Amino acid sequence: METVQRIIIIGATSGIGYEIARIYQQKGWKVGIAGRRFEKLKELAAQAPEQTEARQIDITRPNSTEELQTLIEQTGGMDIFLLCSGIGSQNRELNPATELSTIETNALGFTRMVTAAYHYFAKQGRGHLAVISSIAGTKGLGAAPSYSATKRFQNTYIDAIAQLAKMEKHSITFTDIRPGFVKTDLLKNDHYPLLMSPDYVARKIVQALTRKKRRVIIDWRYAILVFFWKMIPPYLWERLPIHN
Repeated sequence: METVQRIIIIGATSGIGYEIARIYQQKGWKVGIAGRRFEKLKELAAQAPEQTEARQIDITRPNSTEELQTLIEQTGGMDIFLLCSGIGSQNRELNPATELSTIETNALGFTRMVTAAYHYFAKQGRGHLAVISSIAGTKGLGAAPSYSATKRFQNTYIDAIAQLAKMEKHSITFTDIRPGFVKTDLLKNDHYPLLMSPDYVARKIVQALTRKKRRVIIDWRYAILVFFWKMIPPYLWERLPIHN
């Protein structure tokens, strides 16, 4: 008898996380979904009630790790952990509340969830830990300082714990997913270039997870863009008026 595979998706109430959850429901997986808006989670769970478990989790709260463990138990275990939760906005005025809120979610909340998943997989003896970061971690974007910085933090953190897993001889697969601009609630302005739809990005992410890719930039246009971004020296980058 074939064993049903299980995925936990944090940040499944809308956008990319929502679309990924739907794909795994259709693939017949057992899906554990979480986010802050429980009504949205219930709507998603209703699409495949026998396969889906839902739990309200706010990753900025200290008890979120306990809530994650409860969701894992409800789902019957975890083979893939995917963190989609994140916030970001332009903040040219450097409003402290905006900057700190972004850090609280994208750095502190991120660390809570990722370390909890790491410990679970280390104890289990195997697992696949994946996060959605961003190409914004490649360079500091003047219009969104805390968002850029926290995405760089995420990239580096995954690099570090991937090395740690090798050092400790844990059989954990890591995937750092770096999308370009996606038409979600985070980007309400339609003037961003090369906007991608959430369902398109979700399909690309599922492909990357299936292939167990270590890092993936979505899509090929952004891969080319990032390649050239990295070649721009800092003194020139600081003079580029990059905005939407």
